[in-house]
Amino acid sequence: MTFHIITLFPESISSYLNESILKRAQEDGLIKVKFYNPRDYAVSAKKIAKTYAERRVDDKPYGGGPGMVIEALPVIRAIEKAVGKKLSGGKKVKIIFFAPGAPQFTNKKAEKFAKSYTDIVFVCGRYEGIDARIKKVFKMEDISVGPFVLTGGEVPAMILIDSISRQIKGVLGNFTSLEDSRIASSEVYTRPEVFEYKKKKYHVPKVLLSGNHKLIDDWRASRSGGII
Repeated sequence: MTFHIITLFPESISSYLNESILKRAQEDGLIKVKFYNPRDYAVSAKKIAKTYAERRVDDKPYGGGPGMVIEALPVIRAIEKAVGKKLSGGKKVKIIFFAPGAPQFTNKKAEKFAKSYTDIVFVCGRYEGIDARIKKVFKMEDISVGPFVLTGGEVPAMILIDSISRQIKGVLGNFTSLEDSRIASSEVYTRPEVFEYKKKKYHVPKVLLSGNHKLIDDWRASRSGGII
């Protein structure tokens, strides 16, 4: 699986991806992450923009309003650089555009993406958004990570990379760690069985000490949080 991230701020993502499980998954060759900054493609697909003037990719919105809008062509060129040949070659490529009002991402979606695609492109907007004509050039799926507005698409991209990567065999090491392959709870406990803080004792729930796996599964299911 290769994740292609179209973003003006690659550094905001790279630090998260280079830690823990995702770092190990990249080192083991299970996933790849590539960045494409639209500023680099502000001039043309062949010439890398260098000066500040050349690297500018935003302008005022038509129709008026606050803020700036990212121009279409630099983003189109970045996507083309990432997966242009793969798209024309009929490869299993998915392009995702983040939008607050879009259908919300789920664990089932993550599983489907992991099984269905070899390359996933995340188009991360900023400011007032990206010129909507990019969707006339490339077929994209609109996705939301929740009913709220964020500063950019980088956080949603990290969420999807993390969630999809977990569905790829080998990424978690032990595949039984995958929550949707077992009964998982948002409440977990470890040693010691009892600890004291400010003269009050805190105990592990008795059911987890019972050895009765049916009761334990029922208890965990009641606190699963409804993973979908």
